[in-house]
Amino acid sequence: MRLLNRTAGRLSRHRRRPVAALLVLLLGLFATGTFYAAFAPAQAETTASDAAQVEEGRELFLIGCAFCHGTNGEGVLTESGTQYGPALAGVGAAAVDFQVGTGRMPLVQPGQQAPSKPTIYSDEEIEALGAFVASLGPGPAVPEESEYSVEGLSAEEQEEAVVRGGEIFRTNCTACHNFDGAGGAMPRGGYAPSLQGVEPKYIYEALLTGPQSMPTFSNGNLAPEDKRDVIAYLQESEEQPTYGGFGLGSMGPVAEGLFAWVVGIGGLVGFAIWIAAHSTRSLKQKGTTE
Repeated sequence: MRLLNRTAGRLSRHRRRPVAALLVLLLGLFATGTFYAAFAPAQAETTASDAAQVEEGRELFLIGCAFCHGTNGEGVLTESGTQYGPALAGVGAAAVDFQVGTGRMPLVQPGQQAPSKPTIYSDEEIEALGAFVASLGPGPAVPEESEYSVEGLSAEEQEEAVVRGGEIFRTNCTACHNFDGAGGAMPRGGYAPSLQGVEPKYIYEALLTGPQSMPTFSNGNLAPEDKRDVIAYLQESEEQPTYGGFGLGSMGPVAEGLFAWVVGIGGLVGFAIWIAAHSTRSLKQKGTTE
């Protein structure tokens, strides 16, 4: 009897184990379904929203950009090899936000320099264009305000940021934009635009993407904090009054000295010659009268 009882007990335990495993499996499936129902709809909604924005950007791109950049952003070359528009895969949404947000794109006609002008797209349309171009390949994203603003820093930290930014700017940027960011001429019809009055976001994006003749200062060779410091220096420089009077576009001491020699001293020499000539004529007239 004891043997039969032991055997029955073993069989009962063996029967309970599959039932317990089945219950654990059902509980796991229920928990998985609950978590999926809680979180998956929001993710699906976000994905659908992103897809709709990319599609909207593609429609805008086909109307305003495809003639120069191709229907898929692959770029366009003429039969003679002239580049109408470069390929856009990998330029990122930051490049679109800079070029379109400052009115440089779309171009009226191809040329050496894309001038800044009033934009023809709304902020929502620029975001959609950026989303479409970003879908062509990974690239720099539009920066957050915290990346280029010094608002969260203390007064001492802001002063240090201005000092560091001035050192970086004088080392890397003055050759084209001059000491005060007023811009300057460049070879083959190009020019470095003035940085005065430009929104900090666009300065950051220009550093990040390197538009036209400007070199690219990626986060690998110029940290985001350094870009922020450069912007802080430019803002501080723009707010400083011109104590010396007329600054000649802040072109620097060489241009100002040349102006002083050619215009200033040249004007004095011309005035002295005029006085001498006038005195000579007066003496001749007096001698003739006598």
